[in-house]
Amino acid sequence: MLWDYLILAKPEISSVVTLSAFAGFLIGSPTGLDGGTLLWTMLGTALCAGGVGTLNHVLERRYDAQMKRTAQRPLPAGRADPKMARRVGILLVCLAVGLLCPLVNVLTAVLAALTAVLYLFVYTPLKRTTKWNTLVGTVPGALPALGGYTAATGHLGAGGWATFGILATWQMPHFLSLAWMYRKDYARGDYAMLPVVEPDGNSTAAQMIGFAALLVPVSVLPVLTEAAGWIYGVGVVPLGLWFLWTTIVFHGERTGQKAKRVLKASVLYIPGLVALLLVDWFL
Repeated sequence: MLWDYLILAKPEISSVVTLSAFAGFLIGSPTGLDGGTLLWTMLGTALCAGGVGTLNHVLERRYDAQMKRTAQRPLPAGRADPKMARRVGILLVCLAVGLLCPLVNVLTAVLAALTAVLYLFVYTPLKRTTKWNTLVGTVPGALPALGGYTAATGHLGAGGWATFGILATWQMPHFLSLAWMYRKDYARGDYAMLPVVEPDGNSTAAQMIGFAALLVPVSVLPVLTEAAGWIYGVGVVPLGLWFLWTTIVFHGERTGQKAKRVLKASVLYIPGLVALLLVDWFL
């Protein structure tokens, strides 16, 4: 039972979200890290991400039951109680905001609350009504990175918006590749994902390439804002070009296997970016 509630918190996604907040914190700490603030920021971000993930499961449980990929999740499979899951999700989000406000700063707590509201009450409903839902979802998806920056600095700055831009741009090829891989499943669940609405894949491939290409210059913004150094800059460009190449390959051969390569590249991109930031910071 406890394991099922852990699954509801989407630990894989929550870990990427928390890692993005860490990236924002690093960019906001060019001269030194406040270990205590970093710890509370990571904990608050993880709790918020877990709570939002749990509540998202609650909202989409009926649609998850219609899809092969999600039918065996705890709620549609009957292994978890929707009312209890709702309570757990609300508790986690409230704990996150309650920790971040006094132990980090008010601005970061507000961004965490805004992330929850936008994800659950804007992005989630739009997934069933418009093909532009993925683009809208980049905003709550990138806010935790901005929150990491505000946790370190206490304000919204150029470095924070640069981090936000990186995460927002990165999400498009990431989620479009996933949507392409499971487009038949999304169609069964009546989701208006781009590969479902436009099954020929032209728009999907074009947007994946476009945003992956945009990610290359956007990823250099922390250097231009003097929030990161040349080591990061030298490393992040080839990382982005590799990611871009996988989307170009997908454009030429729109198969599930090629889409999976884009997805794998996107999953590796964020840890790679953080590793570059760490090396740059320590050296």
